Amino acid sequence: MKPKHNFKNLKVWQKSVDLAVKVYHITKEFPSEEKFGMTSQMRRASVSIPSNIAEGTAKSTSKSFVNSLDISLGESYELETQAIIANLVGLLDKEQFTSLESDISEVQRMINGFISTVESNPF
Repeated sequence: MKPKHNFKNLKVWQKSVDLAVKVYHITKEFPSEEKFGMTSQMRRASVSIPSNIAEGTAKSTSKSFVNSLDISLGESYELETQAIIANLVGLLDKEQFTSLESDISEVQRMINGFISTVESNPF
């Protein structure tokens, strides 16, 4: 079955991939004792965002697609929480945190907008 959307052309998918790459670069600088802690958690959450968007494009109903987008949105809030904690415990400096938080907020807005679009134009 052919996906309803080519996920690679979706701006929200592209932006969330950029976010995941950024998280990988930032967490590369985390202490080695965080490898199985915050580093792993933040990387998994960030990768889940575009992965669930991509998965949703193969769904056969708008409702299923929106469910995948909802999961991506949830992962973005998980990542935001992890970034806040990483900042509070000194793993992220103020500049890294501000930049990351801004990117996460943009992805959240884009996902919310895309959910509204899909719900308004079901397939």
